[in-house]
Amino acid sequence: MSKDLTNHSLSVLQSANLIVPLDKLLIPVSIDGSLGRNRATLRSQLTANDDRSAVLAWLARYADSPATLASYRKESERLMLWSTLQRGLALSDLTHEDLLLYQRFLTDPQPAERWVMAAGQKQGRASSSWRPFAGPLGPSSQRQALSILNAMFSWLVEAGYLAGNPLALSRRKRKLNSPRVIRFLPMEYWEVVKNSIESMPRNSLREQHQAARCRWLFSLLYIGGLRVSEVCDATMGSLFSRRGMDLQERWWLEVTGKGDKTRLVPATSELMAELARYRQANGLSARPTAGDDSPLLRPLIDTGKGMARSAIHEIVKAVFRQSAADLRLRGPDFEAAAAHLEQASTHWMRHTAGSHLSDKADLKVVRDNLGHANISTTSIYLHSEDDARHDATSAVHSVGWTRA
Repeated sequence: MSKDLTNHSLSVLQSANLIVPLDKLLIPVSIDGSLGRNRATLRSQLTANDDRSAVLAWLARYADSPATLASYRKESERLMLWSTLQRGLALSDLTHEDLLLYQRFLTDPQPAERWVMAAGQKQGRASSSWRPFAGPLGPSSQRQALSILNAMFSWLVEAGYLAGNPLALSRRKRKLNSPRVIRFLPMEYWEVVKNSIESMPRNSLREQHQAARCRWLFSLLYIGGLRVSEVCDATMGSLFSRRGMDLQERWWLEVTGKGDKTRLVPATSELMAELARYRQANGLSARPTAGDDSPLLRPLIDTGKGMARSAIHEIVKAVFRQSAADLRLRGPDFEAAAAHLEQASTHWMRHTAGSHLSDKADLKVVRDNLGHANISTTSIYLHSEDDARHDATSAVHSVGWTRA
């Protein structure tokens, strides 16, 4: 294909406010990165000679982790589409100032008809109605996006493809995993969330199904400590029972987590009771049969497929928003707790499960239930040890000034 034709195709997309996924975009040689100003002059360790190929090489490292791959592809694609269609620049042309503009763009992607999906739609990448954004990104989503892009740029520099990382000059903000940020729900907040779920309306059959699904979802997230991808991928047949050495029958849930690693999560008697409750609400038997490949969490309109991660995230966020609203009805003293719940995400439920379990069970149990490779990862849930250390220090360690 000639350079003029490629330039024409790009011009049509720009002038008509159209957009296509990155793999379908015809990028002119002038902005494909082969002549990028930020290209490294030394020998690269990649065979890639253009930006799209270099980014694909970076993404290929996450082929064994579908959830991570999807998240990283989304952010790299958004930036490259913005760079190409909005700025008319190659990824390897971007400067620190360009990235500052992109950060502002994330807060309000405009023009919306080009960048933002129509309300209530979830179009596949093959659809002409597909857009890279569902709407403006909130503060935590912005930080997540820039963190991913910073990792991408750093890797491209390390691989010898780029001369420098244009995001490295950005002002450092406190990381989300700082000890000052508590990304879990203390027990009193969790009680509020449970109450919100149990108070969901059940006037119609649809509302009954919604309430049953929500309760089952939060049971999986809390009792099992599951990742959202594990909820999406598991089937009813992932649950099975086996007799132990003590001749007792126990149920287990087999899930596949990060790095395609399989683990067994204890399906406690409470979880099995919640399963029976959920299945019977959907007109099913209390227990699944072996080989049942129906989804562990069903959409309201049964398509035989499991729910998308975005749909699960929205259910969880809606519960947290309702919980925050319930708290605000109690008065201004509960504003901080309500704001905390509004920040919470689906992954906070995994941290909540680990934190609450670590207060009562051996850390190795928590590690194996959550599928951590190293127990040092699990130790981040020992908030009670920090609290005890704080109390012990306060009780015995003071200056003792004599003058107030």
